[in-house]
Amino acid sequence: MNHALRWLSLGLIVFVAGAPARAADEPRASASAGAEPKSAPPSTMNDTSESEGTDSGVAKPEVTGPEATVPDAPDLGPQVSSKVELTPEERAEKEDRKACKIEICDIIATREPLGPDIACDIKKTWRAGDLTKMLGDQIGWPWGNAVCQSALKLERAALADAMRAPKATIRMEKQTVSCALQREGGEPYVVEVELSPDVTFENGKAVSATVNWGDVSAPLMIYPILYAGTGLDNQSNVLGPEVVKMVNYFTTKSCAEVKGELPGRRVN
Repeated sequence: MNHALRWLSLGLIVFVAGAPARAADEPRASASAGAEPKSAPPSTMNDTSESEGTDSGVAKPEVTGPEATVPDAPDLGPQVSSKVELTPEERAEKEDRKACKIEICDIIATREPLGPDIACDIKKTWRAGDLTKMLGDQIGWPWGNAVCQSALKLERAALADAMRAPKATIRMEKQTVSCALQREGGEPYVVEVELSPDVTFENGKAVSATVNWGDVSAPLMIYPILYAGTGLDNQSNVLGPEVVKMVNYFTTKSCAEVKGELPGRRVN
């Protein structure tokens, strides 16, 4: 059950499942080369020798201004924000996906089985940094951004039933995901994978899932990685829990973002 925006990323994650781990070193803030440490004002120096006018033999600091109270404040680095600034291309992709998102979320909200099935052309750019985070510390993402496209097909009645029934499984028909994997200094790798996902729901919440990978098409250089990764997932269902999390996120938080725009249509 998915607005396959999320499932498109799974087609990428598994691509490196059979590849060696590539730990990426995070940049650390460092002092500027050649910079000399600042000397504290004489009045703020702790000296082991006796100083005039003290009881302990250590000069007491004199408060002469802000610099005396906050000496040599550490460099905290540049200001950062959790807000993601989309590129013009990403904004256009998001807007193109919105109608499909509203259609799916409306079925989830109304649980109406009658009406046309979902059929959407989906395009999504996954940033290299986001893919690295999704993969965690075990597997490195060896490429740049990934631009993926898929023709999403989802049966309306099956989705509506999964939202109503105590327990139900959605089995999607075979779908093809095509991704261009950007790489530095060369043309993107273009890969295609087939998948037939299924997700089991209990009381409207996803509880288990499998991706069910099919044929793989890719340049010879990376084909073994993709073939091994998809085969591994078909055997061990490594990505099942990730699918469950993505589906539940979509049915709750993602749909809440467009709640005010749902038509709320019901067929009587």
